Amino acid sequence: MTTTTQRASAVALAIDHGYSPARPETQHRAPWLEDLRHDAFARFEELGFPTAKLEAWRFTGIQPIVSTPWAPAPAGAAPAGEPWGRGPRLVFVNGRLSRELSSAAPGGIRATSLADALASHPALVEAHLARLAPYRQNAFAALNTASFEDAACVFVEPGAVVAEPLALVLVSSAGGELAVSHPRVLVVAGERSQASIVQVFEGSGRYFTNCVTELDVAPGAVLEHTLLQREAEPACHVHFVAARVARSGRLVQNNVSLGSALARTDISAALDGEGAETALNGLFLGRGAQHLDNHTTIDHAKPHTSSRELYKGIMDGASRGVFHGTILVRPDAQKTDAIQTNKNLLLSREALVNSTPALQIFADDVKCKHGSTTGQLDETALFYLRARGIGAAEARALLTRAFAADVAERIRVPEVRAEIDREIAERLSGAAGAAS
Repeated sequence: MTTTTQRASAVALAIDHGYSPARPETQHRAPWLEDLRHDAFARFEELGFPTAKLEAWRFTGIQPIVSTPWAPAPAGAAPAGEPWGRGPRLVFVNGRLSRELSSAAPGGIRATSLADALASHPALVEAHLARLAPYRQNAFAALNTASFEDAACVFVEPGAVVAEPLALVLVSSAGGELAVSHPRVLVVAGERSQASIVQVFEGSGRYFTNCVTELDVAPGAVLEHTLLQREAEPACHVHFVAARVARSGRLVQNNVSLGSALARTDISAALDGEGAETALNGLFLGRGAQHLDNHTTIDHAKPHTSSRELYKGIMDGASRGVFHGTILVRPDAQKTDAIQTNKNLLLSREALVNSTPALQIFADDVKCKHGSTTGQLDETALFYLRARGIGAAEARALLTRAFAADVAERIRVPEVRAEIDREIAERLSGAAGAAS
């Protein structure tokens, strides 16, 4: 339980971050949005920041976040380099849209800032924004809901089949300060639409990114949502993803975590209609003293739903990884079909992964299974490669890349897959060289 002192400290920190519950809103004057902000901050006051006494945070301490004197990320900051992506993209710097760095969305997709979305489609924004992310149960989501200044609002037109992916690039630029920003993303996939969204986190300096993403998949829609977290190594990163999949809809969610000193990603997918499907694919690579935490929940709320989940972790140095995956089958969700797998590879004796797969089943006509393994490289496979003239470092790199490729190859966007492959190759070649 959070103490009164901890709650007061959390509130003081939030106000230091630039939020005041009495602050007049200058950008977005929608009364419902102001009420939402005040309610979220009040809930944050009640919750305070989580501690290790909470089961969900038992393996992840947030001392680097709560003990750092963060300041609001500066407006008008410039990225250190060219943001990721060459195709259609929306670029947000420190949580604010940069029109200069953005380009037009592909046909069939309306993508814009929160201010523009409120001006052009106020009812659509009100119907979806903050309706999926449970800020009343999550302190970081509450703080984001109270504090975000802008949002990436993406609406896929009903019936649209969009072949070209849209990139949402969220850049943090500390500008020499200890900066915090609260990016927000809303994606609504209309009925029978098909689209791909790539959400990339990157930045420079030491900063804290606290993001919330909401994905609403309408009946019959297919959405592929890919996360590429490549934050700066000194950064802290917290991200909550909430998704809802309606009848006969399908969500493919890919989560690749490479950067940040401390990264926590929570993904919650609710299968809220008969025939809804989801596939969650994750890959996290740690080195040095990185701490990478992944929590997933798949909620089978209706009958005849299916889910497939594959998460893999590769940890080197003294890094720490966490995987906690829950499959929830509600009493009326008969004929559920769910498989969850977590596999982890340790490249050093100091690396560690805490893996906790879990099933909560309240229906009797289901097919559900889960499994988890953690180990080192197969010595027999290494011997086989060495016996054929392959050096020790190269053999380790080959086996490690093969382990990671199982997840990387599931991402169907070629440009994203190629980018991830390059990142993985660079990291794993270094890991193999250090191990030889």
